[in-house]
Amino acid sequence: MHPVVISYFGVLVSALKIDGFKMCPRRCSCYDSSHFVDCKGRSLISIPRDVPHGTWMLDFRHNKLSEIPTASFSGLWSMRIVLLARNRVQRIHSGAFVSLPFLEKLDLDQNHVKHLPGDFSESLQHLIELRLSNNRLEYLHYNSLMYLENLEKLDLSGNRLTSMETGVFKGLYKLRHLLLKNNRLHVIEIGFFFMLQSLEALHLENNNITAIQGEAFASLRSLSLLCLNGNHLNHIKFKTFLNIQTQGTHLLLADNHWICDCDLQRVFGKILSVRHLHVDDYGNISCSAPGQLSGYLLVAVDSQLCIAETATVLVITGTVLVTVIAAIVMAERNRKKPRNKNWNDSEGPFDSQEK
Repeated sequence: MHPVVISYFGVLVSALKIDGFKMCPRRCSCYDSSHFVDCKGRSLISIPRDVPHGTWMLDFRHNKLSEIPTASFSGLWSMRIVLLARNRVQRIHSGAFVSLPFLEKLDLDQNHVKHLPGDFSESLQHLIELRLSNNRLEYLHYNSLMYLENLEKLDLSGNRLTSMETGVFKGLYKLRHLLLKNNRLHVIEIGFFFMLQSLEALHLENNNITAIQGEAFASLRSLSLLCLNGNHLNHIKFKTFLNIQTQGTHLLLADNHWICDCDLQRVFGKILSVRHLHVDDYGNISCSAPGQLSGYLLVAVDSQLCIAETATVLVITGTVLVTVIAAIVMAERNRKKPRNKNWNDSEGPFDSQEK
């Protein structure tokens, strides 16, 4: 064979090894050995239509994608991983992922998504990890996530969620990690985490949570980590955590707006006495009120919080006791006083002399 032909053939083989598939999208790199298409950081505004059908992983991070149209991944039945982080996606159209029935990981971190279509999860039954962190989501509807029956990790951190539809995670039977930190949630309601019996870690730190309904965590049978630090809680009920029936749950509760009083000391005293509950940051929990205790660590003042209340109770009890005794004495005096008067009236000094 002519040396020039041999040389050309060698270059072609080398190119196939480097560029992967015989037909690779322009401005992307393809690697046949891993079925990987790399379009990262190419300033692309749309998903290429000529992605090879055997592609297993598509890296489309750091581009200028503004929307995900219907059937954007048509024919890519083999796709397992799609990375779309750090784009400008504002809208996900209905049926956008209809051609990805075997997708296992979808990363939409750091986009501008405001809401999810009702059929968002309809073709994503095999999805294991979904990242929707650092978007602009304000509310979650039940229909959007209902088909994610194999999902194990859901990251919704850094959005604008103020509330969620009751039962929004109901169909996520295998979910193990749920990240809702850095949102704007106010109240944790009963039903938010219904049926999440496989959930191991629940991240609710750095929200605006002021209240937790008593049965909110009751259905979490596998929970090992509950993060509530960095919220606006000032009091909690012991029953809220007693309802977590696990072998061991670690709690993070620091950086809240705790009102340090006798009631709070009693609640934490009970929590610390329960074998399966562990407040890992108890030593960092500080008081926000009353004013004289602001900034003090709870562990430094907890033994004194009930002293004033006890003293007040003793003073009140003593006052009541003194009042009762005084009343008894006065009643006794009043009882005896009429008898003395009658005796004097019937046997005066002149009567005595006559006798």
